[in-house]
Amino acid sequence: MADVVNADARGLGTWHIPRSRGAVSGLLLMLLGVWGALIPFVGPYFDFAFTQDAWAWSSARFWLEVLPGIAAFIGGLLLLASTNRGTAVLGAWLAIAAGAWFIIGPTLAGPWQLGSIGAPLGGSARQALEWISFFYGLGAVILFLGSTALGRLSVRGVRDVAAARRHRERKALRLRGGRGETLPPPVSEPHVYPSDRPSAPASGTETPAEVDSAGSALPAGERTGDLGRHRRHTDR
Repeated sequence: MADVVNADARGLGTWHIPRSRGAVSGLLLMLLGVWGALIPFVGPYFDFAFTQDAWAWSSARFWLEVLPGIAAFIGGLLLLASTNRGTAVLGAWLAIAAGAWFIIGPTLAGPWQLGSIGAPLGGSARQALEWISFFYGLGAVILFLGSTALGRLSVRGVRDVAAARRHRERKALRLRGGRGETLPPPVSEPHVYPSDRPSAPASGTETPAEVDSAGSALPAGERTGDLGRHRRHTDR
């Protein structure tokens, strides 16, 4: 697999990636971050919260809900808007940290003296749904999306190479000031993975014709395959 990417494509796609690479994950992470940061303030209006106070500010709400919500939102924004692999990876790690903190934060609130989030409202079914929606389930989904985005960013694919090449060509065109010039068509997969194409003889060379025992070239109808069949018929 050492010769999978041709020499012209080596180094391309290492940092520049298509903006669509983390678009879906980034958008979902932004929505989940907004939910995690705002639900403790608007939830009391629907009796879906850990306290009756709607917009009351507390250290527990900041450390356990607002801060990880902001981190998830920023991580999703970086994934959605960035075309740089390093920036997108930073956004994925921010989302992973936010999801993990949503899960373990309530457990560490007491030992670390981060404040009290109160008791969930309603019956047992609603309380379970509140724990899942505010912390554990929310954190698990954010953690999953961040990890998935990070896994996709760790692979340099054909689209990354093509996008990086187009970006380099556009930059060179701007530096030359060529307004009327057009870019070449996008790079296709066989141009990036030449080893997947069937091998062909080098240009300027021809396949040597087969020769007989005297050194003369055999006619087209008497090549190895046809000659073998002819001998089998004559031996009968």
